[in-house]
Amino acid sequence: MNLDFGQITPYIPFMLEGIWVTLKFVGVALIVGFILGTVLALFKIGNIKILNWFAIAYTSIFRGTPLILQLMTFYFAIPQLTGYDISPFLSAVLAFGLNSAAYISEIIRAGIQAVDKGQTEAAMALGVPYRQMMKDIILPQALKNILPALMNEVITLTKESALVSTISVLDLMRRAQVVGADIYRNFEPLLFVGLIYWVMVFGLSTIGKVLERRLKVSDQS
Repeated sequence: MNLDFGQITPYIPFMLEGIWVTLKFVGVALIVGFILGTVLALFKIGNIKILNWFAIAYTSIFRGTPLILQLMTFYFAIPQLTGYDISPFLSAVLAFGLNSAAYISEIIRAGIQAVDKGQTEAAMALGVPYRQMMKDIILPQALKNILPALMNEVITLTKESALVSTISVLDLMRRAQVVGADIYRNFEPLLFVGLIYWVMVFGLSTIGKVLERRLKVSDQS
């Protein structure tokens, strides 16, 4: 094996800057996905047929097509159709945020439906308005149930974020490719950013387990 990690040493600060780019992109995409996913979940369990159909169709489209296709569509089709020169970062946020919303909506829908129906019946019997009931009673309990699934979605999104390198977003993966092209050695920079991705995912998994334990303790007390 002919490995020489000394050649990537001068490039380490450049590659480490990709951590911030990756986390910023993933964070914004998750916020978009969570907000839109919550709205879609409420549409799915609601009684307004047109909104119910819209949410189901939305989820079917974004879960039924490859994420890389959605990413390329936003990046290449928007300028062609509208004339707007969309940035790679915004294209990535839209594609990943809208895609994540489809998955998060199913997670939240399942969490809401897992809450004891007696909670809803009791709130309705007391005359609690629907919006207040969802905000103060149902959703907080649903979030406790779906925390593991939500953390899994965060981890999946973090790993899949490497796809944005295909549209030249300077994330971790793209920076490894740039370094590899500069020094004509690809394995060392790829291994280095692979280790960074593993540390990030391990950290997220640890945070998820800690939060899950604390929620269990709060339920028991």
